[in-house]
Amino acid sequence: MRRAMNAQHEVGTTKDNLNSHGQGKPVHRGWVFTTISLALLMMAIDTTIVATALHSMQHELQTSIDLAAWTITAYSLGFVVILPVAGKLSEQYGCRRVFLGSVAAFTVASLFCGLAENIYVLVALRWLQAAGGAGFTPSATQIIVSYFRNARDRAVSLFGSIFSIGTMIGPIFGGLFVSYWSWRGIFLVNVPIGIAVVALAMHYVPRDRPRTSGSPPNMDVTGLALLGGGILLGMLALSHLAEKNTHPWSPTFVIPVAVALVALWLFYRHIKKSTQPFIAPHLITGPGFGTVNLINALYGGMTSGAVALVPLYASSHYGISALGSSTLLIAQGAAAIIFSTAATFALRRSGYRGPLYFGGVVTAVGMLLLALVPPAGISPYVWLAGSAFLLGMGRGTNNPASRNAGLQLAPQSASTIAALRTMCMSIGTIVTISTATAILAGSDDPGRIQAWLFAMAGVVLLAALPLIARVPEHRGSW
Repeated sequence: MRRAMNAQHEVGTTKDNLNSHGQGKPVHRGWVFTTISLALLMMAIDTTIVATALHSMQHELQTSIDLAAWTITAYSLGFVVILPVAGKLSEQYGCRRVFLGSVAAFTVASLFCGLAENIYVLVALRWLQAAGGAGFTPSATQIIVSYFRNARDRAVSLFGSIFSIGTMIGPIFGGLFVSYWSWRGIFLVNVPIGIAVVALAMHYVPRDRPRTSGSPPNMDVTGLALLGGGILLGMLALSHLAEKNTHPWSPTFVIPVAVALVALWLFYRHIKKSTQPFIAPHLITGPGFGTVNLINALYGGMTSGAVALVPLYASSHYGISALGSSTLLIAQGAAAIIFSTAATFALRRSGYRGPLYFGGVVTAVGMLLLALVPPAGISPYVWLAGSAFLLGMGRGTNNPASRNAGLQLAPQSASTIAALRTMCMSIGTIVTISTATAILAGSDDPGRIQAWLFAMAGVVLLAALPLIARVPEHRGSW
């Protein structure tokens, strides 16, 4: 306990004598951390809160449920595409500038989302929201790495746990707004929070270090176009596969996926030859980086996708009410927060591989238990809640280790690494959900099929455990 309190004090020290650039103005690290955490919490809540308001949007805007659902799809697509751009911009133009611009864009878009009278306008504004939200994580991570010195490993881990809190309370807030006010409240609530974050950031986040090498390097437009186009086409194909009940062999799925793969291949060829690549190739497939990226996609992304499907499984397989099904995510979220905090303070002694092995095994066991029938005397709800708790325990243990494992390899590229991590996780999540929903759409017994999918996911995670041996090990701060 004493060690944890000391670590917390280390992260939240009120003043630092000098910032990492050697400037004499004190850095109020506690306020800096509070500011960027508030921004991430706002964004995290937004990722889950919108789903609670779909039917209300559909009714008031007089549209179809498919179009209403595009308020979620458009945000997800925009978020994944903009992530690497935000990471690159943070490195080239300064993390403070990108952070402030991202928060401002998110806040303005939220205001107009809350005032929208047309579903098409609302979907377009969700793209702008995504552009703002995508800038939070890369720029905030770079701020932590730049100004938290020896406490940056723990600050990064604690910062990451904020997302679990936001995704857990998002549906609760959404239900309250829809029930007692309007669906517009889920967007308008961001406005005062965003204004507060901008004001705090203007005062407490240090100005970006002046460039000493003249003008910033030119943006790799070709690399940006190939990467963005490839990701967008791939995600659109997967979304279409899930929403339109398209078969995997359908031309409307196969052709975009094929073009996406070609674009991504050309992107990788381009950055290997470019003198100023959009993303340095070693950050994608280099020693250590490639393994960490794959682990983020599997143990982060695929697990997140599986967690999102738990309420559907509880309802279709066991007939649990919608309210009861949604509360299962609280068990997962609570476990993620608890074990993420514990792992944060253990990493300096344990290193990264131990928590990754533990988290991977626990997550796989949770998946397998979801697939099994509850023993006699245990209600389905209790059985599912326990399984969800294990998923949260595994995710919570994994996240600080995988986050630090990548960042400690190249702290100077923290914003790009953070963007790649979030992008890999988002892609893993979208692939998991899209594939599962496409399979379930053609099934006469979706509950039984989903049980098999959970079992397969558990087997995949167990089979992937040898990858962890290739994660660069490190103990202590970095």
